[in-house]
Amino acid sequence: MSKISVLICDDSALMRKVLRKAIESDFDLTVAGVARDGEDAVIKARELKPDVITMDINMPKMDGVTALQIIVDEKIAPVIMVSSLSKEGAVITFEAMALGAFDFIAKPHGTISREIKEIEKSLIKKIKAAAKKGSLKKLGRKRTERKKETKPVQTRKPLQSSKYRTGRISSKIGFKAIALGISTGGPKTIFDVLPYLPADLNAAIFMVQHMPPTFITPFAKRIDRMCKLRCVEAEAGMVVEPGTIYLAKGGFQMTLFKKQSGKIIIRTPRRPETLFTPSVDIMMDSVLDVFGTDTIGVLMTGMGHDGADAMVNIVNSGGTTIAESEETAVVFGMPNEAIERGGANIIAPSWDIANLIIRLVKNG
Repeated sequence: MSKISVLICDDSALMRKVLRKAIESDFDLTVAGVARDGEDAVIKARELKPDVITMDINMPKMDGVTALQIIVDEKIAPVIMVSSLSKEGAVITFEAMALGAFDFIAKPHGTISREIKEIEKSLIKKIKAAAKKGSLKKLGRKRTERKKETKPVQTRKPLQSSKYRTGRISSKIGFKAIALGISTGGPKTIFDVLPYLPADLNAAIFMVQHMPPTFITPFAKRIDRMCKLRCVEAEAGMVVEPGTIYLAKGGFQMTLFKKQSGKIIIRTPRRPETLFTPSVDIMMDSVLDVFGTDTIGVLMTGMGHDGADAMVNIVNSGGTTIAESEETAVVFGMPNEAIERGGANIIAPSWDIANLIIRLVKNG
């Protein structure tokens, strides 16, 4: 099997060296070439036809976002943005995701040798995911184009397993809960769903998106600006209300607590420690504890299996779950794990999920 070829684009010689070292530490990857700016990246991308490109954002001559647009338009290769962890870096990164970038990694700073180890595994995983067959096509299709290609929504009977059955009943809170987990590919894909939910939706949405903590606040503001529903970064002590999206804080779990008065309060503990913090599993299980059968679980694009076990718990407690189909999932890992474990009542492409949520909230 041939190795996955990667083109590195960064105006910093040190950063090119750091990224090369990280990429070449994996036997399955090889560096096809390096570029010093966006213009150089476009020329070398056309020439080398790499499987994946890593792209710095701020560069002379031509910036990374402009180069990204050309590479996406020409369908050369999936692009992973290399972003600074500043507020400005986050905003530009989300714009790049909207334009068709596969995903992003945080640019190491400070003690390079220590920080590169922290992002090395993530970088390698994202490169391998980006190189998979079909990812470039999924990134390039527009919503209007994709709707014409959609396959029928699949429905499945709940898995009957005493291992997970808890006998929960309806919470009688007066509104439903949507517990939504998403990861790699999420900052773009989520806008196939959230903007199409009405402002008067009689449900609260609890959302975990795996990304660096410093990106969460700008991401919440972006969602709030682009959606009819209100979106806030979840803070400890917030009272849960319908018509609101609660985006989990980076580095903290998001759990719920129902007071004797009936009010539901958000909590943001640091424990338990999980591979990803916040954890989709922790969030979904906590939502299920409070909302019971009024819980709707949604698991979308992402690597790994975070959320899969909780989706099984929701199904077997009488709630309803939706897993994004392979047709649209940029990375089919998380939703596929839920499907394989029997944790998906409904399997649907991203652009059908909003209508499904509206129907489930309205009709149960």
